[in-house]
Amino acid sequence: MFEQKTRVLLILPQDVLDQARVLAGKATTALKLPVSLQIVLRALIEEGLKRDGDRNLLANIEGQAQAVRRIRSLAGRGGAS
Repeated sequence: MFEQKTRVLLILPQDVLDQARVLAGKATTALKLPVSLQIVLRALIEEGLKRDGDRNLLANIEGQAQAVRRIRSLAGRGGAS
């Protein structure tokens, strides 16, 4: 399953991380197996990548890309509003 591994630093908002932790807890209860946060995040990424043309997925990507652009633009101007 993990023949080729790559390490990734993932920075997430606290509420998203909390939702993933809740999902890990629900999965642990439902499956009666220990399910880690890492397993949940890996599954969410894999399933999200399968939804290639999903409108909601593309809207989320667009929103995040625009937020990064705004942050970088502000940083380039010295943080002035």
